[in-house]
Amino acid sequence: MSGRVRSGIAQKWRPPLALVIGGTLAAVLCLPLLGIGYFKLAGNILGWGETTWLIGWMAYLSTAILAYLLWRLVLRPVYALTAYAKAVEAGQTDAPLPPHFGTPEFTALAASVDDMAKALQNREAGIRAYSDHVTHELKSPLTSISAAAELLEAGVDDPEDRAQLLASIRTSSTRMQSLLNSLRALAAARAPYGRGPTSLPDVLGGIPETLKVTLHENEPLPFDATGLTAVLEQLAQNAASHGATELHLSAKDSTLTIADNGKGIAGGDRARIFDPFFTTRRNTGGTGMGLAITRAMLEANGAEITLLPSAAGAKFQIVF
Repeated sequence: MSGRVRSGIAQKWRPPLALVIGGTLAAVLCLPLLGIGYFKLAGNILGWGETTWLIGWMAYLSTAILAYLLWRLVLRPVYALTAYAKAVEAGQTDAPLPPHFGTPEFTALAASVDDMAKALQNREAGIRAYSDHVTHELKSPLTSISAAAELLEAGVDDPEDRAQLLASIRTSSTRMQSLLNSLRALAAARAPYGRGPTSLPDVLGGIPETLKVTLHENEPLPFDATGLTAVLEQLAQNAASHGATELHLSAKDSTLTIADNGKGIAGGDRARIFDPFFTTRRNTGGTGMGLAITRAMLEANGAEITLLPSAAGAKFQIVF
C-alpha cells in the first residue's frame, strides 16, 4: 500500500485481504484435525493412523478447493480492479478491464468503477474543451476592448470616432458578460433535479406567445417541473429564432418529442448543434451555449436528447 495519505480516508491499520483469507484457510485446515480426537474417543472405530490420514486428506482437498475458489472469486478481481484504477490514474484512456469477474458483487463493482472512470475522463475532456472554447471566444472581445482603449489613450479628437470606440467597448463587454453568464448557467445545469412526475401543461408558461403549441400525447414525464420548463423554454426559443410558428409536443413512454415548423437545421450543422459555442446567430448575439446547457442538464439527470431526421423544421427526442 502506498504511504501517501489521502484526504478523507482514516489511516487505521486493517488486516489485508490476503491475511484474512490465509487465516481462514489455516482455520479450515487445522479445525478438522481436532476431529481426530472425537473420532478416536467417540467411535473408536478407526485407529489413530487411519483417522489422521482420512481427516488430513479431506482437509487438504477441501482447503485446496477453497483456496482456488477464493483466489478465483476474490483475490483476482481485486488485483484486476487495482491495476485498472492505477492505469486510469496514470492517464491511460484504454486501460484493460477483465471481461468477467467471479461473483455478481464484483461484476457490479467493476462496472461501477469503469463507469466512474469513464465519467471522470469525459468530465476532464469536457473541461479541457470548454477551457479552449472560452479562451477562443473571449479573445475577440478582449482584443477589441484593448485596441479601443489604446486608441482612446492615444487621443481621438473626432467625437464620432470616440463614440464608435466606446460603442465597441460596450458591445465587447456585453459579449463577454453574456459568455460568462452562459458558463455559469452551464455549471448550474449539472445539478441534479427531481424525478417528477410532471405533465406538459404545467410547464408551458415560458414558451413564446408567437408559437402555437399542440399536444399530441400527454403522459407524465419522470423529470422535475423546473428542469423540464428550462428545457422547453430553450428549445422553443431556438425554434422561434429560426422562424417557427408551431411547436408540436408528444410525451409517451418516458419520451418527449418536440417538433417545429421552422427553417430546420442544415445538414452540415446537425452534428455540431450540441457543441458549446457553436451558433449560426453569432452576428445577432447568439452564444451557442443554449443547446449545450440543455444537454448538460438532461445528462446530469440520466436523460438523453437527440436530433431526429425531419422533412421540415427541427425535431428533437428526449428519453428520460
